Amino acid sequence: MKKKIFVQDLRPGMYVSELDRHWRETPFLFQGFEIESDEQIEQITRYCKHVFIDTEQSYLINPKHRPANNKPRPAAAPAVEEKRIVKLEKVLDRFTPGHRRPPRYQDVTTLEEELGHAREIVTETRETVYNIMGDVRLGRSINTTAAKKVVADMVDSVIRNPDALMCLNQLKDKDEYTALHSLRVCVLALAFGRHLDLSDVELNLLGIGALLHDIGKMKVPNEIINKPGKLTDEEFSLMKSHVPHGVEILEQTHGIPSIAIDVARYHHERFSGGGYAAGYKGEEIGLFGSVGAIVDCYDAITSDRSYHNGLSAHDALNKMYSWRGRDFQPILVEQFIQCMGIYPIGSVVELSNNSIGVVVSINRARRLRPKVALVLNSDKQPYTPSKVIDLMDPSLETGSTKLEIRKVLPPGEHGVIPTKYIPLGA
Repeated sequence: MKKKIFVQDLRPGMYVSELDRHWRETPFLFQGFEIESDEQIEQITRYCKHVFIDTEQSYLINPKHRPANNKPRPAAAPAVEEKRIVKLEKVLDRFTPGHRRPPRYQDVTTLEEELGHAREIVTETRETVYNIMGDVRLGRSINTTAAKKVVADMVDSVIRNPDALMCLNQLKDKDEYTALHSLRVCVLALAFGRHLDLSDVELNLLGIGALLHDIGKMKVPNEIINKPGKLTDEEFSLMKSHVPHGVEILEQTHGIPSIAIDVARYHHERFSGGGYAAGYKGEEIGLFGSVGAIVDCYDAITSDRSYHNGLSAHDALNKMYSWRGRDFQPILVEQFIQCMGIYPIGSVVELSNNSIGVVVSINRARRLRPKVALVLNSDKQPYTPSKVIDLMDPSLETGSTKLEIRKVLPPGEHGVIPTKYIPLGA
């Protein structure tokens, strides 16, 4: 039962289910939490005049009564959002034959309309990630308010049209790998979560976990993270320690639900049990852990690092498909490939008229017919300027012949650098 209560009457043990303002205007990460201290009450009073408590989940119902210090308190009830998180098996059921339902989301903006918003979001998120990493290095607490805001903005953008942020995800700098990797993994997780029909609440929780999944690397020496050659056994042990370090940091950060921490906890676990840090396997890894493992791996193998050159998106997805059942949950890998598209954004492709282009936007209904930036004509001479075509456009047909993609080329083929042709917004 929900009950309105003025903030001056709040006491530890009460379960706050709703505020008198939007949650994004406050430092509280997600709706639904138990008050555990007077400090939390002081924080609430700085933002709210009244709140609503859930009397069924509140340990303390009478605002005039406070339990004795020696009275044992029951374990805190899980947050409302965590209890509403869809389980892995339910997501898998959605993609079994006969169970597929209409997708939850439809694009409501075009790529071009969304790019301006996405560019601003990336700029703010990049700054936020650097600030959070700097704070963790110095032993300071994570700014959860800033993290919540940028993730919520990314969720909104991905729901409107995920292609804009996915385009900007192509911009990579190996000298900024750790920070930008966190940003890219967050975008990938949200785009994948949208494809899996996760709710807005679930996407926000997944996004927070993905953005902070590698925060434990702030406790690992940079010379190990960026070492060009193979790590020694001792160095690899230090590298693997970023998982428990990250989990510990996030568990000590007020307001981050345990379900979000699952991304950090499980993103290096593998389906057959061959991962780290604890050797979890199969469905023990859960939904958020499984999604985190897939998107973290994808970004890692498609990125240039000091010790390897990144694969093309097409080659990376082929490899990950071959690893299904060993490293990743098979249905989730297949759905990730569908989410990314047969021709992922950034793919260099040869068309049926021998021209060369770069995929800039996928078609979620007709995945063989994305939008392509034309780069070279059939004589391999540059289009000046390059132009974007939609392979669904019937005007591109010549008689009964449709313009279509013939094959995917390696990045750099014919001197084509994909990022030069991906629209970046104004």
